[in-house]
Amino acid sequence: MFGAIFAMSWCGNQFSPLLLMYKQHDHYSTLLVNLLLGVYVGGLAPALLLSGALSDRHGRRPMMTVGMLTALAAGAVLALGPLGPVPLFVGRLLSGVTVGIAMAVGNSWLKELSQPPHDTDADTGAGARRASTAFTLGSGLGALAAGSLAQWGPRPEVLPFLLQMAVAVPFLWLVRRVPETSPGGLGGPLRRQLRVPAAGHRRFVRVVAIAAPWLFACAALAYGYLPVLLSDATGRWGLAYATALTGLTLGVAALVQPFAKRIDTPSSARSLVVFLFLAAAGILVMTGAQHWQSPALGVAAALVLGCAIGTGLVSGLLEVQRIAGPRDLAGLTGVFYTLAYAGFLTPMVLAAVTPPFSTTVLLLTLVVLALLCGTSVLLAYRRHLPIRETTTIASRRTKTRRPDAHVE
Repeated sequence: MFGAIFAMSWCGNQFSPLLLMYKQHDHYSTLLVNLLLGVYVGGLAPALLLSGALSDRHGRRPMMTVGMLTALAAGAVLALGPLGPVPLFVGRLLSGVTVGIAMAVGNSWLKELSQPPHDTDADTGAGARRASTAFTLGSGLGALAAGSLAQWGPRPEVLPFLLQMAVAVPFLWLVRRVPETSPGGLGGPLRRQLRVPAAGHRRFVRVVAIAAPWLFACAALAYGYLPVLLSDATGRWGLAYATALTGLTLGVAALVQPFAKRIDTPSSARSLVVFLFLAAAGILVMTGAQHWQSPALGVAAALVLGCAIGTGLVSGLLEVQRIAGPRDLAGLTGVFYTLAYAGFLTPMVLAAVTPPFSTTVLLLTLVVLALLCGTSVLLAYRRHLPIRETTTIASRRTKTRRPDAHVE
């Protein structure tokens, strides 16, 4: 299952470093290339919200098989990009569907496999860590491979997508060998199943939902928008630079995840506060990179934003798993990722309002907004904890304070 999420994430993120290629070689406008980046959310959001409920009705394996098929279809359609922007829009929509299924169904399936009776040695956070690591590695390696082939390989608008299809094919077969953890059979109206009661939990609304959009806003800004902003400074090495930023951002995000797990605690929103203030710091460094046209500052921004992404991804998934009940896990994971991927629209919005506003002013506005969101989460630091978490924490404190009854 780790490998299937890896391959589907590869499909979703391989396009990011190619934006500069379409702008420079095909002479697409900045707004159009950012639309190509953002339209992906149009396929992703419905898949996130529907696929979890459908997997409860029909099982995890059938839905993940559909996801692997859409990954292959997305690669095939994107390879027709030399014919014009229409195949790119369709391929990006299919990529969104692929990642939506991976996030809602694949993450839930991997979490269920990371606990007894399938894995008796895993700790309670193993599922979230494995899912976030699979996503980050797939996204990073997909972008590195696509960007490298586009910079130095033949047929740059075709070959990256053929490689992605080759990576996905084995997992179409392997996913059928993974133990089914939710065989389906849940009846009743689909509309009822689409309801996610845990999405109304105050902890989710006042903490997780505020932080979530910044997760992929950081990603889209770091390796989607920043390379375009620095295209004049990077010149003919623009694609290589975009690829390096993508790999660096996601590589750092993967490396910090074990440390992010140590920051996380069920008794407060500590890790999400750290995430939001890191996001603000990263966007501030990015503002300097854009203002002074400094590729070196761009690298520094990617490092900070990578730390933010890794911290936010792990802590967000752990919060979701603590809030969700057994029947709500897939649905709440889908809601979380829908909110998170809304941040992918950030570069498109910025490009649409530049002018009349300058890029520097818009980025500084984002810094202020991130700080305000961090402050809001800080105010809800220990509030609205899930009841079972509050009970567990109180029990631990009682045990800590209780003296030993006697010593043999």
